[in-house]
Amino acid sequence: MKTKYEVLTDAIHAYGAAAFENLLRCKGLGQTIVENLHTYLECDRSRVSIVPAQGEFDPQKDYGDDAYSFAQRPVIVLEPVQFGISLIIQNSEDAGAMWLRTLVSIEVTGDSFDVFVASQPIIRVPLDYGDDLAPVYEAIYNEFIKTFEMEVMEFNDARFKNGIGFLP
Repeated sequence: MKTKYEVLTDAIHAYGAAAFENLLRCKGLGQTIVENLHTYLECDRSRVSIVPAQGEFDPQKDYGDDAYSFAQRPVIVLEPVQFGISLIIQNSEDAGAMWLRTLVSIEVTGDSFDVFVASQPIIRVPLDYGDDLAPVYEAIYNEFIKTFEMEVMEFNDARFKNGIGFLP
């Protein structure tokens, strides 16, 4: 018969194993997404990079594990793994470029991954995802395009062209 302390020790060991497995699987999926997004977007591989989800970033810097949320924690916990995906968009008018970034959050839930791309709906991806990540790539694309479409819609909204006031 195990003591309460031994039962607690076993529970902590199981938790640690689950947290480490979640981290490794989520990191692997994240790397796959970043490595293949350029093919979906039909752009040069150098335009896509993995960056920290928050704070300042340089899309041309190799962050390694520092791009992932687990790098900021002193211990591994069982939680979603977050990172940023950056896309460099070349300006058509000059030699400059715009750096875009969106948040991706991944966690293992049972026999699948739950993937969240910023404000897009949840995407369930099987643990053995293979090459079938088109829904994830589409969500990333939609998040990037939505940002600019919303800005242009607000700019073109006739209700705001005559100065300030109250809407009915």
